[in-house]
Amino acid sequence: MKSQYCKVGAVTPINNDPTTLDALQLRYQLFLEKANLKDIDARLAEFFMSKAESFKKIIESL
Repeated sequence: MKSQYCKVGAVTPINNDPTTLDALQLRYQLFLEKANLKDIDARLAEFFMSKAESFKKIIESL
């Protein structure tokens, strides 16, 4: 039987590829929308907002 290797934890570098940028912008928008939902806990909203801000920093650095 041949050995198989799993790619768990494999990292894809973030570059200036338009599809990567589009995916990051989509994630940023989704986290912003989740942070602004009315019926969520304040701590959860704060978590979503921090994630959105981290994506914004990555987008601005590209």
